[in-house]
Amino acid sequence: MSDLGLWLGELSVFDATAEAVPFLRDLAVTDSVASRADVIQLLRTILEQVNPPRLDVQCAAHRAVLDGRSLADTLAGDRDAAVQAAAQGLVAAIDNHVCEACRPA
Repeated sequence: MSDLGLWLGELSVFDATAEAVPFLRDLAVTDSVASRADVIQLLRTILEQVNPPRLDVQCAAHRAVLDGRSLADTLAGDRDAAVQAAAQGLVAAIDNHVCEACRPA
């Protein structure tokens, strides 16, 4: 997870980040994935990350995470307490998300 985080969102968001978000959401709902809470935390990290030289890339990555709001709601009721907590944090981050890249033009 730490390597994946470095490539997708901990340092910045990249062109591939938005494309990876749907796969991360799939991992977050797959019971056989041992680190689902970490995957959800990575989604939150992506939403909170910036890429000033490439606001278009930042907006695309953020929109990809924001589009998963209903899934985050579902995961907030998961039977795994760590997944619940991570999802509740993601829901809060989605609800409070404001950034220059995502503002309507």
